[in-house]
Parts: sequence; C-alpha cells; structure tokens
Amino acid sequence: MLDLIGIGLIAFPEIDPILVEIGPLAIRWYSLAYIAGLIFGWWYLRRLMAKPGAPMSPTHVDDFLTWATIGVIVGGRLGYVLFYNLPKFMADPIAIFRLWDGGMSFHGGLIGVCLAVVFFSKRHRIEMMKMADLMAIVAPLGLFTGRLANFINGELWGRTTDVSWAMIFPDDPTGLPRHPSQLYEAALEGLVLFIILQILFHKTRLPKDKPGVIAGCFFIGYSFARMTVEFFREPDAHIGLVDGISRGQMLSAPMLIFAGWLIWMGVTYKKRKGEQG
Repeated sequence: MLDLIGIGLIAFPEIDPILVEIGPLAIRWYSLAYIAGLIFGWWYLRRLMAKPGAPMSPTHVDDFLTWATIGVIVGGRLGYVLFYNLPKFMADPIAIFRLWDGGMSFHGGLIGVCLAVVFFSKRHRIEMMKMADLMAIVAPLGLFTGRLANFINGELWGRTTDVSWAMIFPDDPTGLPRHPSQLYEAALEGLVLFIILQILFHKTRLPKDKPGVIAGCFFIGYSFARMTVEFFREPDAHIGLVDGISRGQMLSAPMLIFAGWLIWMGVTYKKRKGEQG
C-alpha cells in the first residue's frame, strides 16, 4: 500500500466513454478511435498515392480500406479471444460476437492487416513489400487514437507509483495512484514511432531502394515501445506475469524475428530483382 501523503496527483479527466447516446444506440469513444485511425490512414495514403510513380493508386487505397477494417476487427477480436481469455469464450462462445463489451488485441489486429496486405497485393499485382511500407507509416495513427480511447475509458491503467503525474482511475478498486501507461503507449507507439517512420519514408531512399525495411522498422519500434511500457502497465488480472514477463511482452518479442525478415527482404531487394530480370 503506497503512502499517499506527499504524492502530487494529477486528477483523472473523467470523460464519459459514450460520446452520444440515442435510445439503444451508443457511440463510444473506443469505436470512434478505430474509425478515426482508419480514416486518417486512408486520407494520408490517398494523398501520397496521388503522386507520380506511387506503387498504388488512390482507388487501391479506397478498396483496401474495407480489407483493413475487416482485418483489424476480425483479427483484433480473435486475437483477444485466443491470446487473452480463451477459457472464458470457450464457456460462452456467443460472447465472441459481443464486441460492444470490449476486448480487442493489437497483435491480433496486426496479423489480420498483414494477411489483408498479402492477399490484396497479390490480387492487384502490387509489390507486397512496398505496400507493407505504406501500411507501416500510417499504423501509428491508429495506435495513437486507440491508446487515447483506452485512457478515456479509464482502462488498461499502469502499475502503482509515487511519481508526481500519477493518477487514480475511477474504476480501479484499489484507489491507488498509478502510471497513466495508456498515455505512455500513445506517445511511444503513436507519436514517436510515427515521426521516425515519416523521416525514413520521406527523407531516405529506403521506400524505393529497399522496400520492406521501413515495415521492419515499424515492427522493431512497436516491439520495443510495447515491451518497455509493459514494465509500467498493470498486468492483466486473470493472466498476471510469467517469470516476470507480461502477455504483451510475450506477443511482442516474436515481432522482432518478423522484423528481421522484412529488413532482409528490403536489403536484398535489388539483388532479387536482378535475378528475376
């Protein structure tokens, strides 16, 4: 139990998780976060693909929005079911479809989008690694809005702490000051990673000469950001820690292997193109 005397707390901004409620219809910040991330990504990619020599057309971006939405929702939900609470959903399979009760996994959503990129690029004969780079530079937008929604919902809070910016979350039964770890994630996975990837995409020749490297950098950046913030985030109560490692860290570590493959594909791009030619 922390001694609350002398701790300078920041008041949690109590924002209603429901933005608008009309009868049985409720529009939640959480849902809007996903929509905002997808729309921002669509708008940004559309502007980039309007330039000469772009690997995709604006029409491709329009079409892929549907694929990405399905990948995020289906992958995110199935990821949560499989990675975080399988026994619960085995006992009540209908609960899998009750998305309004919450429960989405970033790692599952990422797998869903990756599969969408593979199938979409093959169907439309788009270079997969170039498309992967494009998805990578917009992904942090969705991460940023999603973590802000977690914060507004007062969920996925951090571990107890005595730092001066600690907060007491309304739904926390302990009533103890905690790290606002949702904001840490929004900053690292969202803003910082977005800026780094924009520099790599716009200020280097990687997108043209080594497609796949930027996508690999996204996976590396996200993995390190997530694994770092997990030290400040309260572990899932029903899972806890395994040898001091959280479920989020377990799922993020293998991403580094995939990142290595993407970077290797980028580095050997010209050689492989030469062999094919």
